[in-house]
Amino acid sequence: MRNSEVTRKTAETDIKLSLDLDGSGQASIETGVGFLDHMLELFACHGRFDLEVICKGDTFVDSHHSVEDTGICLGMAFAGALGDARGICRFSDVTLPMDEALILCAADISGRGFLTIDVTLPDHPAGAMDSELLEEFLQAFVRKAGITLHIRMLSGKNAHHIIEACFKALARALKAAVRIDGERGAEIPSTKGVLV
Repeated sequence: MRNSEVTRKTAETDIKLSLDLDGSGQASIETGVGFLDHMLELFACHGRFDLEVICKGDTFVDSHHSVEDTGICLGMAFAGALGDARGICRFSDVTLPMDEALILCAADISGRGFLTIDVTLPDHPAGAMDSELLEEFLQAFVRKAGITLHIRMLSGKNAHHIIEACFKALARALKAAVRIDGERGAEIPSTKGVLV
C-alpha cells in the first residue's frame, strides 16, 4: 500500500492531503486557487495517482501561501507513500507537448531535493495564480519529496499551456519513476543501499 496522508496547519494555511501512488487517477481538489486545482487534477489524472486536497488559506492576501504549502504537503505525502523506495525504477524523463508549448521533465527519486527549472513565462497570472508560483510549488514539492527534478521549456508562449505542460510532464515522469521494476525485486535502487 503506497499511500500517505498529511495534515499541516500554520497561521497561513490549513491543509489535509492524501495520496495513493497506485491509484486510478481520481482527484478531489479544493485549494481555494482554481488554477492550482486544475493543475493538481491533471497531475492526478496523468500520473494515475489518487489525490485528495483540502486547503484553507489566506487567499485574501494572495495565492502564494496556499500554492507553496500545498507543494510542501504533496511532497511530504509523496515521500511517505514511497517509503524506502524499494524496487522502483527511480529515473524517468518525458518530453510533453501542450499545443505550442513543449516541456522536458527529468526526475530522479534520489532522496535529495533539488530543482532546476528553465521556463520563461509571460509576466501575467494564469487564472488567480501568479505564474512565478510554478517554481515556488515545484521547489516546495521536491524538497519534501526528496526528488531531483529538471524542467526545461523547449518552446511555448501561452502561460496556461506552459504551466499545464509542466504539471502533465511531471505526472508522467513520476508515474514512470515510481513504477516497480520487475527485474529489481525488493532492492533499493542505489549502490549505496539507501536513497540519500
